[in-house]
Amino acid sequence: MKTQQTGTERKTTNSRRPLLIFHPDTLATLNARPEDYSPIVSESRLKSLRYALAGWLYMLRYQKNTRIQAVFSVAAMALALWLGLPPRDWAALVIIITMNWMAEFINAALEAAVNLASPQLHPMARVCKDVGAAAVLLAAVAAVLVGAFIFAPPLLERLVPLLAR
Repeated sequence: MKTQQTGTERKTTNSRRPLLIFHPDTLATLNARPEDYSPIVSESRLKSLRYALAGWLYMLRYQKNTRIQAVFSVAAMALALWLGLPPRDWAALVIIITMNWMAEFINAALEAAVNLASPQLHPMARVCKDVGAAAVLLAAVAAVLVGAFIFAPPLLERLVPLLAR
């Protein structure tokens, strides 16, 4: 700090820069309060949980791919139980299944927002929907590959003796 004296007044100035200087765009984002723009603002954690559950139930009710995904998720967990997979494999399964659910949910949210913003078919609306669908496809392909790596060795170990008889 520098001390300057002018006349009878003594001034202290800080010559150090602040640690964080935010860009105006960043400040605009930080100052946008959700409650100023949203008709539904969660007042409690319990209400937030209810909204999330409503979203999940919406997906199961109206999105047929989510119902198919639920069947495959339960089947994968049942197969993992039957094979007695180790904890590390369970962790990988939980991650890949969650990734698939999240991709499906985000895709549905994108589609809903695009439908709201662009009721008429617009080329960029199509791009948004197609890219969202591609993300879901990518997650599904990753799940098949991870599932093959995890399930193939113990499954073959169990099935080969049965087939050899």
